[in-house]
Amino acid sequence: MNELSARRATTADLPGIQQLMVDAYTKYIARIGRPPAPMTADYATVPDSSRIWVLRRRGAIIGALVTEHRGDHLLLETVAVAPSSQGHGYGRLLLDRAERDAAELGLTEVRLYTNEAMTENLTFYPRHGYRETGRAVQDGFRRVYFSKTVRNDDVGDLLDGHRGDHLKGGGLPTSR
Repeated sequence: MNELSARRATTADLPGIQQLMVDAYTKYIARIGRPPAPMTADYATVPDSSRIWVLRRRGAIIGALVTEHRGDHLLLETVAVAPSSQGHGYGRLLLDRAERDAAELGLTEVRLYTNEAMTENLTFYPRHGYRETGRAVQDGFRRVYFSKTVRNDDVGDLLDGHRGDHLKGGGLPTSR
């Protein structure tokens, strides 16, 4: 089971998702002064308007994505990649999945925010077409907001090799 796969999360994935968030975000506690929001979120209680995706390799969850339909845009709530799997393009795969979520829902904009202290993200998101739209303190966090306009015809299919996706086993399901 060396193959990379992605699918909608199930209840059985919740402990693995929570552990992934701890693993991926612990390094930021010292920078921020407290655990980042993804570490303390209760993923079992996300609203029905959210989608949670997991990226698995060798049977382990190595990435997760949480998106939420917000009426006029899709909020990319959380994206995380296990520290041992970072630097291999998995973050990009998850961003692509968020953009497909937006297109599937008929939305033309993906918005996200990150913490100002997560300096890696301040260059990562712009490299992938996101533009900074503002900064503010929210819930005690110094957040940097980003946005990207997406068009349905810009969003590639997992099988066509478009936009860097090379997951085996076909397209990702759209049902929860």
